[in-house]
Amino acid sequence: MSTRLHITGGRLFDPSIGLDEIGDVLIEGGSIIGVGPAADFDGVQDAERVDATGLLVCPGLVDIHVHLREPGQEWKETIWSGSEAAVAGGFTRICCMPNTLPINDSASVTEFMLRQAARAGLCRVDPIGAITMGSEGKSLAPMMELAEAGCVAFSDDGAPVYDAQIMRRALEYNLMLGTVLTVHEEDLSLSDHFSMNESAMSLRLGLKGMPEASENVMIARDIELARLTGGRVHFCHVSTARGVTLIRRAKEDGIPVTAEVTPQHITLTEEAIQEYDTNAKMSMPLRKEEDVQALIEGLRDGVIDCIATDHAPHEADSKNVEFDRASFGMLGLQTSVPLVLRKVRDGSLSLARAIESLSSSGPRCFGMKENTLTKGALGDVSILDIDTSYTLTKDINRSKSSNSPFWGEEMSGRAMFTIVDGRVVFDARKEFAGIFAE
Repeated sequence: MSTRLHITGGRLFDPSIGLDEIGDVLIEGGSIIGVGPAADFDGVQDAERVDATGLLVCPGLVDIHVHLREPGQEWKETIWSGSEAAVAGGFTRICCMPNTLPINDSASVTEFMLRQAARAGLCRVDPIGAITMGSEGKSLAPMMELAEAGCVAFSDDGAPVYDAQIMRRALEYNLMLGTVLTVHEEDLSLSDHFSMNESAMSLRLGLKGMPEASENVMIARDIELARLTGGRVHFCHVSTARGVTLIRRAKEDGIPVTAEVTPQHITLTEEAIQEYDTNAKMSMPLRKEEDVQALIEGLRDGVIDCIATDHAPHEADSKNVEFDRASFGMLGLQTSVPLVLRKVRDGSLSLARAIESLSSSGPRCFGMKENTLTKGALGDVSILDIDTSYTLTKDINRSKSSNSPFWGEEMSGRAMFTIVDGRVVFDARKEFAGIFAE
């Protein structure tokens, strides 16, 4: 099999370097060795060809917030099935949260995850280690050991680091390691076993609501701790307008903070659960329209750095129950591209900002090397059809779970090819032959 891959005739689009032109990309030995007009590649032979005519060729998409459930909850997802969903969604690299069983607070768990990712052989999988042992918030996890084993960041995932002194020590330790804490911000005394956003709707539905202040006060606290220590904080799945304002002011003050937003938080409001749809139950909860607009504005101007899916697979039994007993979260890897392109199509985001938010911005938040369409870069490339329209059906689902509120909706845009290390690891024309009308 050829070690050369020739992508031909696509719209080469890399906002990080201002590239937008029709041309070819040549990859050899896992690295890009040529980018430019088709005429520059007339003599190329003995290469596998990918015809990208009419498609958008961009740096490989990266998701810095996913849940792969393995080890311990393999009935929800495995590293293999999550990787399949990732490449089918156009992602060449994903970072997986530590809320496994056992928690990823030891090198042995990290190393197991990396072995499973290597077995799958699809996208790059980077583990995120726990901040505290068991994510219980009581004592620091061995972060140096975890970093040496391959963890790229640290998080207690859906559990906030409630003790400010422990958070301070974690930030100081991470400053020494050159890593980042990626944090879920929730004052548990205010959220108090919530099911949705606190609002008139939560009262009408009879559901316990989380006030926006529960998220905002913890964002404010950790901004001040980052100011004190110089340690880097990344805010997961920001959901409130006030949170955007706090992060904006922190950045203006030069405090080392970054933030992400999910596709669902910029496309859905709390109205999505008015019929008690548990597939739209998530943490952070879906908020109001004014929050959605503030999140989009923050993403547009860079206060919110990137888009991350918070891909959270759950089996049907954990969703087909009373709303207040249902698990939090929804699938995200295969719906991210079309949902973000909705915001491009309605004028909320430029295509450049959308692609940057899905590709280079996430790695930048974690201090990882960014994918680019430049000579010498990693041969990680995503090829998207940004114009195609289709009905989203479970026929394309590659996750082991199917908890999404978007099944049956009309979508526009999808991944056509996903290329990792110069290998085509996903080809929609083969994988989904007969499902989509070409």
